[in-house]
Amino acid sequence: MANAIELFKQYIAMLDEIYKLEAKTNVLDGANELVRQGANANELVIPMIDMDGLANYSRSSGYVNGSVDFKFETVKCNFDRGRMFSVDAMDDIETMGMVFGKLSSEFVRTKVIPELDAFRISKYASLTDISTVEAADLATGADVVKALRAATTKMNNDEVPEANRVLFIETGLKGLVDDLDTTKSKEVLKKFSQIVEMPQNRFYTGIKQLSGGSSEEKGGYTRATGANNINFMVVEKSAAIQFAKRVNSKIISPEQNQDADAYKYGYRQVAIADAYKNKRAGIYLHKSTVTA
Repeated sequence: MANAIELFKQYIAMLDEIYKLEAKTNVLDGANELVRQGANANELVIPMIDMDGLANYSRSSGYVNGSVDFKFETVKCNFDRGRMFSVDAMDDIETMGMVFGKLSSEFVRTKVIPELDAFRISKYASLTDISTVEAADLATGADVVKALRAATTKMNNDEVPEANRVLFIETGLKGLVDDLDTTKSKEVLKKFSQIVEMPQNRFYTGIKQLSGGSSEEKGGYTRATGANNINFMVVEKSAAIQFAKRVNSKIISPEQNQDADAYKYGYRQVAIADAYKNKRAGIYLHKSTVTA
């Protein structure tokens, strides 16, 4: 029994490592120490700050008093997904433990991470008050460079901090820019603190998450009807509200399983992807004309 428990610990550590290597949007993860737990299970409490601007200074009366408004805003988690799998003990034994080991790691790598990336991106893309332009197709590297230049100009004019702008760009379009290999193309890419190449199947303005119930047994997600492909998105890191309130990998051994002689593996994640209301200019969306 002790050896089995040690093996389970190794599986959990492997899952954590895979997330760090494979997830595209984890560069936007917020500082969890700044978030308090909400009163309810699906809530987080986020710090918000606002203050008055400069006023005239009087040599006779001195400063004009200003006010600082620091409060906590309650936001609701908008991602709550999970699955439970069962593997017969004999199936696991006869494959030298490979069935159960592969199940847990491959589920996170090929199912959880792509959906989480697609969900986050689609949520940011669907927010009101973000910066966006009319849908357009970018056929050449020069087209991409021009569009990226327009994005940085817009964000500069909106006084979005430059230090932590993350560029998420469809991988084929990034290739078009790389192929140019010119001073202009290199200079525009220097405007971003990080560049993340996105596979198109995680890069939509909207997704549909399948319930796992009748007619949607396979679960997962698809592009939502009417949703556009995304060409690129720029996110200033402090604009994003991106936290995981709970990530739980549950492993039940055959000895603990009261229903069958089988291992059970369950996974659940409760999280949020949103943006601060006064920082929506920190998200810039450029979408394709291609829709579902």
